[in-house]
Amino acid sequence: MNSSAVSPGRAGLLLLLTGQMLPLIDTSITNVALDAITRSLRATPTQLELIVALYGVAFAVCLAMGSKLGDNLGRRRLFMWGVALFGIASLLCGMANSIGELLAARILQGAGAALIVPQILATLHVTLKGAAHARAISLYGGIGGIAFIVGQMGGGWLVSADIAGLGWRNAFFINVPICLLVLAFSVRYVPETRRETPSRIDWSGTLYLALILCCLLFPMALGPEMRWPWPLRAMLLALAPLFYLMRASALKKQRRGEQPLLPPRLLKLASLRFGIAIALLFFSAWSGFMFCMALTMQTGLGMAPWQSGNSFIALGVSYFISALYAPRLIARYSIGRILLTGLGVQLCGLILLIATFWYVGLNTGTLTLVPATLLVGYGQALIVNSFYRIGMRDIGPNDAGAGSAILSTLLQSALGLGPALLGSVFLALNRHGGYIIAITGFLTLEVVMMLALAAAAIGFRHHLGRCPAAGLS
Repeated sequence: MNSSAVSPGRAGLLLLLTGQMLPLIDTSITNVALDAITRSLRATPTQLELIVALYGVAFAVCLAMGSKLGDNLGRRRLFMWGVALFGIASLLCGMANSIGELLAARILQGAGAALIVPQILATLHVTLKGAAHARAISLYGGIGGIAFIVGQMGGGWLVSADIAGLGWRNAFFINVPICLLVLAFSVRYVPETRRETPSRIDWSGTLYLALILCCLLFPMALGPEMRWPWPLRAMLLALAPLFYLMRASALKKQRRGEQPLLPPRLLKLASLRFGIAIALLFFSAWSGFMFCMALTMQTGLGMAPWQSGNSFIALGVSYFISALYAPRLIARYSIGRILLTGLGVQLCGLILLIATFWYVGLNTGTLTLVPATLLVGYGQALIVNSFYRIGMRDIGPNDAGAGSAILSTLLQSALGLGPALLGSVFLALNRHGGYIIAITGFLTLEVVMMLALAAAAIGFRHHLGRCPAAGLS
């Protein structure tokens, strides 16, 4: 149970949503700055993968811990700690003079984001009721599109403007004054809430998850470039025993009545397993898409950062519009139909994008990409809005927190691994055929992944159709 709290009001809501936008904007800004970072720090393509991926992995590993710490110590307190850590990490990113320093700062940024994000939705749920709650959740769901546009346009402008000769560093420094403003006003306007009964953190589960993600990330990112030395092969071989140990630890905790990071009894639910499939296939492809498109447009097509950022405005606008109207569509039609519609629209956009790059080639420009990216963005928002609704369908009220934590952790894990797992395919194709071959090959792989997800959605829909208690239809 949560302690009672007053409504955050408009000022508090604005501060919470600003805090939510910080990690989302940072992802877009980093993609826009990749080419400038390459020239400044002489980064290799593999190191660029790690700059994006390590942030996502740190975010995923610390997410459940951040949620539990907020429950126990106070959500406003953890929100402010997270904002402070994110601001310090952003400052260190901007000051980095080597790739090693930048990678370490990106890990800190991911940890800060993991402290911020869980507190926002929990605070909105606890402090708002009725129409105010519905409006806040709608804004929470649609903020991703706004953050995407702001990150792409703002990041592109900051890097290209080269204010004070700082170039890409301004893309990180801009976070610092925003974090200071959020910290200055949060004490007054954001209410403090916490659980009356403490939540226990699954430290062993968190450690196993970190090891598993690292054993996936580093071999896939570094293996092709380093020609697969034995330590990287050993890390891949370690995955099976690590999964076994994590499951054994979770079963032991479950028998003792504790709450493991990934509760085995919840993982047996068909709806949650399908939610995990969406996380692994869609969100890894999404983060891989943003990474590969950024490299193609800046390094391959020679676009300036502001041009690369502007190329995604249509995607962000269509995503935002789709996200706003998705709840009404879901209320009117079945969730299965909405998911399949989203996949269908996105597939049309991806195929059109492949055709655009194939026929226009190195002459591809910002306006040329608009029709395809409009479709991609609209479809993506429908899929994202379906994700939690499907994954949480069979989970009871008492397990809602644990179920949401599973889906959020796996979502962030997929976002973190996407640039390394799929980016390695892109870079291998680029070495042999150039950027146009690489991006069309990558997009073809993404089409295959989305077709696999659509086939799974149809199969899952038919499976649940035989069960009166649940279903997509």
